Amino acid sequence: MNNMRLASEPDFTDADFQRVRRIAQEEAGIHFPESKSTLVYSRVSRRVREMGHTSFRSYLDYVQSPAGRGEMENLICALTTNVTNFFREKNHFTHLEEVVIPNIAATVRSGGRGRLWSAACSTGQEPWSMAMSVMSVFPDAANHDVRVLATDINGQVVAQAASGIYTEEETEAIPAGKKSQFMTPCGQGNLRFSGNICRLPAFRVLNLNANWPIKGTFSAIFCRNVVIYFDEETRENLWRRLADRLDPGGFLYVGHSERVVSRSQCGLEQVAPTIYRKVY
Repeated sequence: MNNMRLASEPDFTDADFQRVRRIAQEEAGIHFPESKSTLVYSRVSRRVREMGHTSFRSYLDYVQSPAGRGEMENLICALTTNVTNFFREKNHFTHLEEVVIPNIAATVRSGGRGRLWSAACSTGQEPWSMAMSVMSVFPDAANHDVRVLATDINGQVVAQAASGIYTEEETEAIPAGKKSQFMTPCGQGNLRFSGNICRLPAFRVLNLNANWPIKGTFSAIFCRNVVIYFDEETRENLWRRLADRLDPGGFLYVGHSERVVSRSQCGLEQVAPTIYRKVY
């Protein structure tokens, strides 16, 4: 690896890259192939500079010290991207509104409960979209036992998601009717979710490759554009764990470039591209 850098750039060697790879794998199950050294440098070098280090080695020494445990989360966050949008992959939300939510409504009106999970919620556009879909089909959902669990490994983006505040530009993909129904202006050109919809989402920090403090099951789980960071073993293990948390007949939604190879072992059947149903 060429480690010739400008004087203002932190030193980065192949040994540093291998160390970052090990940390990412051990801490979050994230797999970076050998070809991704430039990507790793571009994502992490800013944190190295911001923390006042002149080399990746000294930064990583700090991250792996007792004093640097808090910075470990920032490193993992730097290694992952948070590109998202409201109602991204609209076919998923159409299916959610036409198939899943009517069943949830019938269940909870009979005294049951309804649970949805956004398993990598990033800055919140996905779970808030799910909540808008719920409220559009089932307007009194907030008066029943209906919740949208929203989790992410990145505590900073979870806090941002929980605020429910977005710029006008960020909300362009929300249909005008839904935007006026569920959001109100909150100054500086921003909009905030308000009203009963705010009773649906519950935001939590969660590492998908660690233990889950989750006991119940879900009618639908969105886990999209996450496993692209994982190696095959980690990826297939996650699919199995997610399938275990689905109700019989529940649905798993994955990213457009993702496939559940082990679907038969997970008790899943593919009902549409990127949509799987739990059959047992």
